[in-house]
Order: sequence, then structure tokens, then C-alpha cells
Amino acid sequence: MSESRIGILEQRFVRYCKVDTQSDPNSPATPSTACQLDLSRMLVGELKDLGIDDAELTDYGVVFGTLKSNVPDGKVPTIAFVAHVDTAPSFYAEGVVPLVHRNWDGNPIVLPDDPAVVIDPVMQPYLKSKKGDTIVTASGTTLLGADDKAGIAIIMGLIDHLKAHPEIPRGDIRVCFTPDEEIGRGVSDAMVRDLKADFAYTLDGENPGDLVAETFSADRAVINIKGVSIHTCCAKGRLVNALYLASKIVHLLPKDHLSPESTEGRQGFIFMEGITGNAAEADMILNLRDFEMDGLKAQAELLETICATVNRTEPRARITCTVTPQYRNMRYWLKDDPRPVDLAKRAYADEGMAPNMLAFRGGTDGSIMTEKGIPTPNIFCGMQAPHGPMEWVSLQDMDKALLICARVVRYWADGAGA
Repeated sequence: MSESRIGILEQRFVRYCKVDTQSDPNSPATPSTACQLDLSRMLVGELKDLGIDDAELTDYGVVFGTLKSNVPDGKVPTIAFVAHVDTAPSFYAEGVVPLVHRNWDGNPIVLPDDPAVVIDPVMQPYLKSKKGDTIVTASGTTLLGADDKAGIAIIMGLIDHLKAHPEIPRGDIRVCFTPDEEIGRGVSDAMVRDLKADFAYTLDGENPGDLVAETFSADRAVINIKGVSIHTCCAKGRLVNALYLASKIVHLLPKDHLSPESTEGRQGFIFMEGITGNAAEADMILNLRDFEMDGLKAQAELLETICATVNRTEPRARITCTVTPQYRNMRYWLKDDPRPVDLAKRAYADEGMAPNMLAFRGGTDGSIMTEKGIPTPNIFCGMQAPHGPMEWVSLQDMDKALLICARVVRYWADGAGA
């Protein structure tokens, strides 16, 4: 039976990866890119083919559907499984060619469209343990999109599995596929309202055994620098170059202790995401990340201090720093209602995995959903090295996630979460 499940997972996953769904942080549209709707419409059609008659695509770009309860007259919580359709805007994502490496032989995988891109088990130690698995990669010039199309394929496979095994008790199971998760816009108040679930699980993580009930808290900072513009023919003593002041701010940002490349574990960071503008005016975009609110506050205060320091060197300029909240550590709420986490832990253990309670150095749709009232921890989907050309996934790892989700469904129906 596992061979059949894995074959169906492969077919779905490869099909989904071929659809361009890259989101765009600079677009004001919802979803941010129309191409995401191509996959969303495909998923609605596939859900209807599976007998999910209420499958729909909302006007804000979210796919919903319900696999109805088979527990007669039972008061079983409604559980949702959530994944996102968009791929990251940080690397090329158009024209993905998924390659399936069956019974992988353990040797480095040279990607044909760019032979300089090699997925080497020496550089990715977890890959060493996957000899004999079916590995899916891209072809070398794009990302793969396992983040989060592996999650989508697992959820669709879960519906297949539950329908094929009506002996597994279940309450109502809600399916939800969101857009724009990669740019932090996947969860809206309307989405939370229309999900109609008591608890949820995102499928959006890496290693088997990882269970996320704690994420970064996140803020976004925009530093605006207004200089003094004047023709360079008469600029002496009069021009104030906003880009030059931006470079001063970059120089003052900590690089050896508060940057992504110098931190790990529970250490937070400030990430310089981008600079746009010209000599007259420039904007700097920075991501603030920490597991604790005190850490976020300290990062914001540091940015204010840096901006004030640079502004004092050139008082004719105007430098402002605006910090806005993005998402918060789901731990703040899950500690008050740990039931979805406890049931997932049990499911991991019963599938032979010791749950690794990962403090995730990022966020998920579940971070915002949990804050908005639907407790939503994250189950792994098996993706590795996401957001780049060396991304890969094991179909056997995806199958493990599917079976864990099936156990979670059973345990909620059996009343284990009461």
C-alpha cells in the first residue's frame, strides 16, 4: 500500500511543481501574482474529483474544502490542514522541471541544466540517510517548490488515504491552501473566519520528526532617507546623497552577532532585505526576528539609535524608521492550549519518531492563525534546502508526514484531545 501512496504523491507533487506560483512582495494585488490562481483552480478541480463538493476558491485567493465526518452524532472538533501555494520570490521559479531520482544510489546528484549545481550528501548530511529513497529535485536553474507544494501533495494524499480507509474515524476535515505565505500575506481575518476550524496544522517544514510549536516573532522596519537633491554641476556643499547615508546605516548594522549569517538556535537577528531609491530619497527594508518580544523591542531601539546617529552627521537629511508587526511566536498561545501539539507528539511517537520540538527560525501561516484564535502547530513536509536550486525532497519522508496526519485525525475523533 505504501508504494501506491508514494506513487500518487509523486504524480501530484510533480504536477504541482510544474506550475509557476511565485509571489511578489512589491505587488498590491491579492493574491500578489495571478499565476498562483492557476494552481489554486487546479486544486479545486482535484478536490471536487475526490468528492469534496464544497471545494471553492475565494475572492481573496484561498482554497477551502471539507471532507465530512464519518462519526455519527459525535461532537468531534473540526481539524484543518493548511499549506501554501506560492513559492519564494528569492530565486528563479518559472519553468520548473522536476526530476525524479528513484532508488537514489547515494552519489552526488548533478543537475543537468546547470552541472555546476550539485546536491552533495557531504554538504547536506541528512541526504546520506536517504539512499534507496525516491528523491525529487529541480533541474539546476530554478528552485523546486517543495516549499510548500510538498505540503499540498501530502494534504491531497491524506484525503485520498482517508477516503480509501473509511474505518479511520474522523470529524470534519477542512482543507485550506493559502496564497502569499512567503511574503507574509497568506492569512487574513476573512481566511480565519471562513476556515471554520477548531484547530489546524500547517504542513510546511523540513526534517521528519520536527514539530514546530514555537516560531520567531517578527517585525518589519522601513527606514526612509530624504536627502537634498541638486544637479551635480553645482552640488558642492549643497547635495545630500540619500544613498550615501543609507550606506552609513548599513555599515553600522551589527554583522558579527545580530545578522542571520552569524546567529543560530534561539538567537535573533536583523536582516537587511533591500534598498531602493536614488540620491534624493531611499528606502531600506529590514526584517527584525527574535523569539521574545523584548528582543524585538531591543532591535527596533538599535535601529532608531543608528538612524539618529547617522542623521546627526548630516542634519539637512530627514531619516525616519517605521516598525510594523508581522507575526508573533505561536508559543504564546499554544502553551495555554497544548492539545494539538500533544496529539501530534503522540502521532509522531506511534509512527516511530521521537518528536523534535523545533524552535523554528522563521514563521508559518500557523503563527498568524494561532494568534488569531486557531491553534496551529506545524508538521514537517520533508522539504530540504528550500528557496534555491539545490532544493530536494524524499517522497518517503512525505509519506511519513501523511501517515502522521492520518493518526492525528483518528486521535481527535477518538476523543484524545478532549
